Formats: sequence, C-alpha cells, structure tokens
Amino acid sequence: MASNLTQRIGFAVVAIPLALGVVWLGGWPLVGVVSTAAVLGARELLVFARKQGLEPLERTALGSAAVVPVLAYLALTRAPALVSWGWILAGLWMVGVLTVALVRRLPAERPLTVTAVTVLAVTYPAGLATFLVSIRHLRFETQSWAGAWLVFFPLVITWVCDTAAMFGGKAIGGKKLWPAISPGKTWSGSLAGVAGAILTVPLLNALVMDRFGLALPLAQGVLFGLVLGIIGQVGDLAESLLKREVGMKDSSSLIPGHGGVLDRFDSLYFVLPVSAALYRLFGVL
Repeated sequence: MASNLTQRIGFAVVAIPLALGVVWLGGWPLVGVVSTAAVLGARELLVFARKQGLEPLERTALGSAAVVPVLAYLALTRAPALVSWGWILAGLWMVGVLTVALVRRLPAERPLTVTAVTVLAVTYPAGLATFLVSIRHLRFETQSWAGAWLVFFPLVITWVCDTAAMFGGKAIGGKKLWPAISPGKTWSGSLAGVAGAILTVPLLNALVMDRFGLALPLAQGVLFGLVLGIIGQVGDLAESLLKREVGMKDSSSLIPGHGGVLDRFDSLYFVLPVSAALYRLFGVL
C-alpha cells in the first residue's frame, strides 16, 4: 500500500503540472493528448474482449478513437459546419463499422458481440473523453487560464472525491458498498468522497474560479459537487464491472501506481459529459 501510494504521488507530482500546462495551451497539443489517451483506453478495452475469446475490429476501433477528438476540435474552432453534420457522420460511421464486420467476420466469429465491443471502444474512452476538448474550447481560445480551470474544476473535484473516499473508507470502514463489483469500497468511503467533492467547490471558487468570473453560486456549487461526487464513483464502478467480467484487477500496467488509462480516467469519463451538461444548465458554457 505504501509503495503504491508513493508511486501515485510521484506520478501526480509530474503529471498534474504537465496536464495543466497542456490544458492551458489547448489547441492541437491538447487534442493530441486526448486522442492518444483515447487510443490507449480503446486498446485496453479491446484486451478485455480478447480475454473472452473475441477478435474485435482493432484498426477500425483505434482509428476511430483517434479521430473523434480531432473532429470535435475542428467543429468547435475551424469548421463549425461539422456540428450540423455530426449525426450524419455518426450514422455513416456505424454503416462503416457494420460493413467492416460483414467483410471480416463470419457468423461463427460472433460478429454481433465484436461489433458491440468495437463501438464501445470508441464511444467510451474516446467519445466521453472528448468532452474535455469541448469544455476547454466551447468558450475560450488557446492559451487561456480561464479555459484551463473550467476543465480542471471538475477534475480537481473528482480527484479530491477519490482521495477522500480512499482514506475515509480505510479510516472508518463499515459496510461494503458493492462487494460483487468492488470489494474494497465501503459506504463510509463513498460518503466521505461525496463530502470531499462538495467541500472542494467553495474552496476552488474562492482560490481560482472567482478570479475568472467563473465561480458558481452556493446552491449551484453544492449541486455541482454533489452530482460529480456521485457520478464519478458510478464511473469507477462501471469500469470495475467490466474488469470483473474478464477477471482483471487493472486495465493495464501503463501508469505507475494507477494501472491503465481506463483505471485512471474511469471516473472522469462520466464526470466530463455531466460537467458539460451542468455548465450549460448554469449558463457557464
């Protein structure tokens, strides 16, 4: 446990300033990072499928995962006409995936499941992660601290929630939250995480968000922290569910102390689109 915590801290010390810098810069560097993470996450999900004897459409999945953040950025900044084409492109992509499955998989090769996994490998680690690009660039251009903190606001809330849940659960213990899916999580830890998320909002408002005119009113801030504190843990459990099915503890060993990309971003996959919805609801975006 101590060694794992040391690795986590060491990774965070290096990764967080780099991430903040890339998000501040925005533009193509940010798109490149999100696209790379999307491909790595999709690749890990395909490994889950292979453990069940499936052969997913790897090149289709990884290529599509790489393109999703690019299209989102172009639609927001360079080619707004792509927004109106979004549903058409999604339909054409689905036609393409099914056509590839038709050509490359026989009925005995489980094309229905293969196609479903391929679609999930794009929409989950790529589609949901791309909301980071949308939050960053829907209102602010490149090299913007306001835009960077609009992204980091929900990220920091989620990280505090995860940390509070981990330490709260170990300190208090008690009844397990969902032992069939995540044996180590407790109700006490979950509640500590939600409390940490809520309390983080006024702190960030005072220290950072108010400087950029982005601070949420008290009622909205409490709701923001409450929803993210819950939905982030749901995202964590959802990824655990997938790992339990294939008998894996970590999605990979790519990130020291954290496991894989899916392990590191499982909560954020759920938090980012929900944050975008709340920002829009509160008139921030």
